[in-house]
Amino acid sequence: MSDITRLTAAALADSLASGEISSVEATRAHLDRIDAVDESVHAYLHVAGAVAMEQAQQVDDRRAKGETLHRLAGVPIAVKDVMTTIGMPTTCGSRMLEGWEPPYDATVVRRLKDAGLPILGKTNMDEFAMGSSTEHSAYGVTRNPWDLERVPGGSGGGSSAVVASFQAPLATGTDTGGSIRQPAAVTGSVGVKPTYGGVSRYGLVALASSLDQAGPCARTVLDTALLHEVMAGHDPMDSTSIDAPVPAVVAAAERADVSGMRIGIIRELTGEGFQPGVQARFDEAVQHLVDAGAEVVEVSCPSFTYALAAYYLILPSEASSNLAKFDAMRYGLRVGPKGVDAPSAEQVMAASRDAGFGDEVKRRIILGTYALSSGYYDAYYGSAQKVRRLIADDFAKAFESADVLVSPTAPTTAFRFGEKTDDPMAMYRGDIATIPANLAGLPGMSLPSGLADEDGLPAGLQVLAPAMADDRLYSVGAALEQRLVAQWGGHLLDRAPALTGTTTTQGA
Repeated sequence: MSDITRLTAAALADSLASGEISSVEATRAHLDRIDAVDESVHAYLHVAGAVAMEQAQQVDDRRAKGETLHRLAGVPIAVKDVMTTIGMPTTCGSRMLEGWEPPYDATVVRRLKDAGLPILGKTNMDEFAMGSSTEHSAYGVTRNPWDLERVPGGSGGGSSAVVASFQAPLATGTDTGGSIRQPAAVTGSVGVKPTYGGVSRYGLVALASSLDQAGPCARTVLDTALLHEVMAGHDPMDSTSIDAPVPAVVAAAERADVSGMRIGIIRELTGEGFQPGVQARFDEAVQHLVDAGAEVVEVSCPSFTYALAAYYLILPSEASSNLAKFDAMRYGLRVGPKGVDAPSAEQVMAASRDAGFGDEVKRRIILGTYALSSGYYDAYYGSAQKVRRLIADDFAKAFESADVLVSPTAPTTAFRFGEKTDDPMAMYRGDIATIPANLAGLPGMSLPSGLADEDGLPAGLQVLAPAMADDRLYSVGAALEQRLVAQWGGHLLDRAPALTGTTTTQGA
């Protein structure tokens, strides 16, 4: 494998700026890596090789003319297939949108292009972002680069897998209940959910509009901060976009200082229910933060006990409303009912939705429609919204005594394919630590905390901060990362067994 693909985005950016490497060379190296390994990993749904090379050449030409470019100009990136892209399909991992090419770019995609990041392609995902394993894609599963028989998390397993398998130095994701952070945890990468409204949702195919948030995925905290800075900022096209300066995330990552910072351990998100190896790595990581000068306090957020139940009423309710537009009348899949010569619009709609949506999407549409139905709205959806308020109140109280909160990102390491598909509740419980931040609209980061003793697979530590204090995530993350990298003698991903050589093999 070319050494170029092993460079961090920051190091690659420096090499591009110095002229040591061209963007064409960097992009070609990553496309070659995709050719070598993605048949095994299946992280991409669409590879845009010709487009990426053209974009790379444009950056090289501008640099040769002496133009002032963004720091990341020329660094290639992968985009989650829930973001609209001109000239590339946007399928959301669903047959319902198979082959659909949008007429406009999402704001995030436009900002990537404006900054000069060549787009390598679109990454695989659970259908319409519904899932925690990327087993629910209509186009096949994505495999974890640590062990090809295990999941890479979800719904953004494709984005986490491309950065973990060195098929892209950067990727975009979306996080509705942990879909950036949980995949990062189980693949040994870094993922951030910014403050709700901190990154535009214009051009994101909506799952749950009050929860969805786009964010960055990368291999290091600094790389994630650099991408965060490109993606973030006010967008008048998004009514939920925050009209305020982007927090100084890059400066915080470069500073990497936690001296005097109060770190709150969430009592309800540790201990029982968490895999022993995951908990052990979390405890060790917290000690690293203490050694770096932070103060640790314990906080209690009792309403977090009800977060999972509230989330799985609010999300399906909003999803059932958002997905109603896929009616076979305007765009998307259209099939007729079998044995009917002159079907009605309702029959075509029913047949198309049955053929286009997978089981998990249908399950959530049914649940959401029920929760919103007459006579049940107050008992279910209304009650869930009250719990959401209690969760926000618990966060506010916790931040009175702590600058940031920490917990394990996910209760377990990556599980094997098929292990939880027959038990949706077991799958849903994997998001128990990440969901509260989405319900409250707060920023969160997951970064590697080490390998669990039981299986040698990555575990993640989650950092949460108050709204628009995203920079605190990067201060804590970078300080911890420095100490862990020193302890490991290099990046955790250098130890991934399924990444040896130029082709992937099944991990231990």
